Amino acid sequence: MASAPNDDSLTSTSWIDRALDGRLEKYRRWWRMSVVETVDQEEVIKQRRDEAYTSPRYLFMLAMSAGIAILGLLLSSPAVVIGAMLIAPLMGPIIGAGFALAIGDYKWLCGSALALAAGTILGVALTALIVFVSPLQTVTPEIAARTRPNLFDLAVAVFSALAGGYSMIRGREGTIVGVAIATALMPPLGVVGFGLATANWTVFSGALLLYVTNLMTIALVATLMARLYGFSARLSGKQTRWQTALIIAVFVALAVPLFFSLRQIVWESNAARLIRTTIVAEAGSEARISNIEFDLDAEPVTISATLLTPNARANAQELSEKALAEQLGRPVRLSLTQFRVGTGEEAEAIELLAAQASSRDAIIEEARLLEERLAVISGTGSDDITIDRDARRAIVRARIAGANLAAYRALETRIARESPGWSVRVEPPVLALPSIPFAEGAPTEAGRAALELVAWAALRRDQAVSLTGGSPEIRAVASELLAARGVQTTRIVGGPVMTAGWTATPAFETETSE
Repeated sequence: MASAPNDDSLTSTSWIDRALDGRLEKYRRWWRMSVVETVDQEEVIKQRRDEAYTSPRYLFMLAMSAGIAILGLLLSSPAVVIGAMLIAPLMGPIIGAGFALAIGDYKWLCGSALALAAGTILGVALTALIVFVSPLQTVTPEIAARTRPNLFDLAVAVFSALAGGYSMIRGREGTIVGVAIATALMPPLGVVGFGLATANWTVFSGALLLYVTNLMTIALVATLMARLYGFSARLSGKQTRWQTALIIAVFVALAVPLFFSLRQIVWESNAARLIRTTIVAEAGSEARISNIEFDLDAEPVTISATLLTPNARANAQELSEKALAEQLGRPVRLSLTQFRVGTGEEAEAIELLAAQASSRDAIIEEARLLEERLAVISGTGSDDITIDRDARRAIVRARIAGANLAAYRALETRIARESPGWSVRVEPPVLALPSIPFAEGAPTEAGRAALELVAWAALRRDQAVSLTGGSPEIRAVASELLAARGVQTTRIVGGPVMTAGWTATPAFETETSE
């Protein structure tokens, strides 16, 4: 016989439910009155709508951003890549699509989708064209970093989109600069163009997945933020449920391949650690790995290793191969070379020689990449570039049509900034030197700038200059200022305005006549 329910238990449960409902209703009422009703929804929608459609300005800025992004990727320059992120206008239609979905304005949604499609096609086409005609088509670290997205990239996009949606709703759009850098929409699009131009489909597919992940995440999180702040007046309950199901389905669809990508990265990291520790364990604790290379994508996994050991073991290769096959769960082909060396100082000396050889190879490769970068930036051929690898010094004999001395000096500054650890000098052609204005016996601000430019050009060409015109006192002052910078001068009587010119005298000799 079933017992009757306990009245005290039912009363207690009902009281708890009523208390929770009351507390939730209190929070909902606070959110509606203190947060939602303080947002000017009409103004927010107007601003988002204005930035969501295709326009000449949108296409122009996107093209400029794409060009900057692909050049920064090819040169492996993070600063240039960040600059492309900041001017990319893709955030407008993406956030617009999110708000349009939140309020059920499908005409707005279609307009934003068309703007994104046009921008994506333009960005991929332009970057692919630049890569196709460029002499630089190697996969740089900046390119490689955007070819293997994983769940962490999805998490970055979610947090960035939350910040972006909040800043746009609450009128704090300065935060969008940080959001643009964090989500990095344009660089992955540039890598897609690179993969297309070079027919590298691994790069193409990986970058495309990262681009789609960032794009969809920002749009859907913007939808959630808009719904949270009450931007859903036009939607019925059925539409809202359909919307929620769509957002969940898209996030799951994005998360699945990103999860497998992350799992692959973790597996490769663990596999690299296992390979090293297993080989050393089978070869003996005194063995040291001098060099190791492996291909985890090959079937079977191929490994090539060189060991320095005082006691070479004949069966170390077979034991290591068998142990690695068991631990990795895949067949392994190992090529193990053992060099018998003494212990202590002898082994360390051999390792030092190997490290020096590796460092030398790295410097040679760095110099080659620098030469390619200098040729692209300065518009010259390799015959006009001299590189001293040991001194880490480079000289560029640039010839740019229509450029003046100030442009060559700016070019040198830019190249030096993008080539840390190298001393780069740009040698300009023989161009007209500027006049040097003086006032009250001293150079004006423009005069000092002109003297600095004259000194720079003279030192780069290793050539003395002539100072013609002005009073003898003024010519003497200008000559002393140039001499302080290591430039010798010839002073010639002339007109009232002092001008600078070239002489046939080398910079380290001097000839003075009044």
